[in-house]
Amino acid sequence: MFTAAKDALSSQAARQYVNGLIKRYGEVVDLKINSKAKSVDIVCALKGEHEPVSVRVESYRIESEGPRRFVHIGTCTASRPWLQALLEDHARGRRLELPSWAAAAL
Repeated sequence: MFTAAKDALSSQAARQYVNGLIKRYGEVVDLKINSKAKSVDIVCALKGEHEPVSVRVESYRIESEGPRRFVHIGTCTASRPWLQALLEDHARGRRLELPSWAAAAL
């Protein structure tokens, strides 16, 4: 129960954060974090796309370096071939620094 509530709050905060990052390209309409399964489901309305696109991060892990926290993205899939290629080239196997609030949430 606690994990589901934490994931719901984290998902809402992450959605707002990501929307700030991608506002030039569109918006996240839904984002769900499952911290137990270490997965994230995202649905975006992107400019130029007639239908929403979806991304699933099927695995992630949190890494620490001193006070800094990073998310290491494992397998991810997308509903569009061009987005799948973009994820494979620029996200899978990479790590991204997390804001302090996000590290605690994941």
